[in-house]
Amino acid sequence: MFRFTSWGESHGPAIGCVIDGTPPGLDLDEAFIQKFLDQRKPGTSKFVTQRREADRVKILSGVFEGRTTGTPISLLIENTDHRSKDYGDIKDVYRPGHADFTYDAKYGFRDYRGGGRSSARETAMRVAAGAVARKVLGTGVNIRGALTQMGSKMIDGDNWDWDEVAKNPFFCPDKDTANEWAKYLDALRKDGNSVGAIVEVQADGVPAGWGAPVYGKLDTEIAAALMSINAAKGVEIGAGFAAASFSGVDNADEIRMRDGKPVFMSNNAGGILGGISNGDTIVARMAIKPTSSILTPRKTITSKGEETEIRTKGRHDPCVGIRAVPVAEAMLALVLADQKLMHIGQMG
Repeated sequence: MFRFTSWGESHGPAIGCVIDGTPPGLDLDEAFIQKFLDQRKPGTSKFVTQRREADRVKILSGVFEGRTTGTPISLLIENTDHRSKDYGDIKDVYRPGHADFTYDAKYGFRDYRGGGRSSARETAMRVAAGAVARKVLGTGVNIRGALTQMGSKMIDGDNWDWDEVAKNPFFCPDKDTANEWAKYLDALRKDGNSVGAIVEVQADGVPAGWGAPVYGKLDTEIAAALMSINAAKGVEIGAGFAAASFSGVDNADEIRMRDGKPVFMSNNAGGILGGISNGDTIVARMAIKPTSSILTPRKTITSKGEETEIRTKGRHDPCVGIRAVPVAEAMLALVLADQKLMHIGQMG
């Protein structure tokens, strides 16, 4: 019931999206959307791509006098700092780890400028649409994300502090680990290499009852949304893959009554049971692969089948997982907004 369609390419004149299903009468302006876009935009630190995009969003429709009208909301962001010449050398060469080969295999040609439609530039519109989704959810639902692992270096869970997330360029909830990551990523950048990461997103305040028991499972929808993000290679809910090593006793989230309400003593389920929210915190994690555009030469082939090597130039994130945090938050918000509207539609 709540959906969005993005459009545009990395090196086109603009990117944008159309959002359908937003209820009328919600307060919405460009400033509210912009604060989320500013978290994702490039060039914010030396640890991300140095492409300089202001990512200034424009509302073209669906909002009148600061309130949503219930009609399609159209959003636009102009591309102002694309350097297509950086990609001239790879016009006929497939970059390992990228979608170059598969796009050519499917469509018969590809937009080689920054990856075209496959570029992470598209995710700016996901963040913009996610901001609108937060308005649909209201202030009772709080969505936030953090980077919990970079390469093999994990945070210390005992040091988790949400206030620290906004104080470092990594969205890291552990101050000591953030300092360690800075040195680690500096060395990787100088070596012409990149690294993967794990992003965790949480949603508090989601009431019990959202989702469906079989085909529209809440965890299914969340997993699909997160897997649709560029460079995502795995998703887990709650304890996730670790649950495979648990016993039934270890895994069971025992329940007690507190102040007349059920309270779960642990959250291995990640806030979802049988595809339906249980009222506990929804927890999902996403594995992001290393950035495929690296300065270290890699073996590949050309579109004519000739073997060669490639060294990808341009401005790229040494760890794309950093800027994936606000994108993952947005995708979770989009799913939950849709689930809220469907729940109201079915249950009243």
